[in-house]
Amino acid sequence: EKSNTAEISEVAMKNKDDDMTLEKAKPILAKLSFGSIVGYCSAAAAKTVGKAAAVLAGLSFIVVQSAVYSGYVEVDWEKIQGDAIKKIDTDGDGQITVDDAKNYWGKVKQILTNKIPSAGGFSIGFMYGLQYA
Repeated sequence: EKSNTAEISEVAMKNKDDDMTLEKAKPILAKLSFGSIVGYCSAAAAKTVGKAAAVLAGLSFIVVQSAVYSGYVEVDWEKIQGDAIKKIDTDGDGQITVDDAKNYWGKVKQILTNKIPSAGGFSIGFMYGLQYA
């Protein structure tokens, strides 16, 4: 059995190692902000919801297209495509482009960072969260 002194010494060494690890991480931790943390969390949530929405949209398409194939319904996919582009196209060029994505990102960022302290890190946290969450 270990003596109390040996156990205390072991705990002290572990705490010292933890302190050294935290000291090494200090520059990284100092750069973390509330904005970057909520950005990361928002991205994780957006990915989860986005995946669920994609599955739902995909399943809906499969059901409708199966009905079209079987002759139960007629669907004007070109009209649906045109209507969808009109709704999503923010710059009015008739196409879904990177500029449309930038416009949507600007709106989302404006909503999610409204009155948030240290919101500057939000974008970095959000992009990191999209990549790694």
